[in-house]
Amino acid sequence: MKFLPLLAAFLPLTAWLIAVTQLIIAHRSLRVLREIPPVTGPFFPKISIIIPARNEARKLEFALQSILRLDYPQLEIIVVNDRSTDETGQILDRIAQADGRLTVQHISTLPPGWLGKNYALHLAAQSAVGEFLLFTDADVAMDPLTLKKALRCMQDGPLDHLTILPEGTMPGRFLQLLGVTFGFFLLVWFQPWKARNPRSRSHLGVGAFNFVRTTAYRMIGGHQPIALRPDDDLKLGKLLKLNGYKQDVLIGHDMVTVEWYQSIPEFIDGLMKNAFAGVEYRLSLVILGTLTAFLIHIWPWVGVWVTMGIPQVLLGLTLGLMLGTVFLVLKWNRMAGWTSLLFPFAVLMLVFIQWRATVLTLWRGGITWRGTFYPLPELKANKV
Repeated sequence: MKFLPLLAAFLPLTAWLIAVTQLIIAHRSLRVLREIPPVTGPFFPKISIIIPARNEARKLEFALQSILRLDYPQLEIIVVNDRSTDETGQILDRIAQADGRLTVQHISTLPPGWLGKNYALHLAAQSAVGEFLLFTDADVAMDPLTLKKALRCMQDGPLDHLTILPEGTMPGRFLQLLGVTFGFFLLVWFQPWKARNPRSRSHLGVGAFNFVRTTAYRMIGGHQPIALRPDDDLKLGKLLKLNGYKQDVLIGHDMVTVEWYQSIPEFIDGLMKNAFAGVEYRLSLVILGTLTAFLIHIWPWVGVWVTMGIPQVLLGLTLGLMLGTVFLVLKWNRMAGWTSLLFPFAVLMLVFIQWRATVLTLWRGGITWRGTFYPLPELKANKV
């Protein structure tokens, strides 16, 4: 029986050592967009920026004005008003009248077998004339040089798909910690620095900045193969990688920013749509993930007080490693380091979101997203 406490102390320490190693690799391997020199003329290929918008009146104009200020001569901007019930449509029409580069498409009905956002992206891409497509969200703001720097990466690669990890802004220390914790887990799980390796299955796609060669996008069938995926941005990256297209991931601090969520309830609702889909609607993976989270991130806080001897020492080392790592990650993100003490509560919040999404999806037999209900069997059938 003495073996079990030792194992329960050794496993969290090992997991955190692996996580720290991966974090160091990520810090050294992931390039930063602002450090990339912008592409220069005289020839600039046309780029089509595609933005889906549903009830985005609060954030839309600020983000869209930053898109219109992009320093790029060959630009087409298509914004799709996806059945909005607020002033989104009127705002878009007003801005389009003032700038001919902006085209607005209004969707009033949704065809069967499609999530609203996915259909909006797919529809706009069919009429886009750019050599490159940039899929982004209606709350994303960009530095004027963003496109020229991103295009440099695409041409130098050469790449077929480039994803930029945006800098998220949220009010409140705990909400910021939630965002950093979510991003930290995403980094460790997906290992995005491996995406550029054609022999690796690692991939990533982020809704804030999915930059794709139009030929590659159309060869994979556009968004049709992922029509019912709530995690469409991630699955677009996976689909491109599985089809042999070259991709890379960069960090977008100071260049690509998103006003993520304004409150904890918004954060919960925002992650709900992807939480169960991210594990392919498998309850077994939710249970396994929960047990793993408790063993690695929660148990050390308790075990260091209730164990003795070597297990207590190992758990103490784990706590020190955990706090030090989260402190550094927060500092890298220009956030208060002391909030690393709240890390276990952030983990519990993410576990709560996962279980809330799982239970509600199973109880209701599907999900409701953007005002439309989608049965679980249809969602499960859309595997990538």
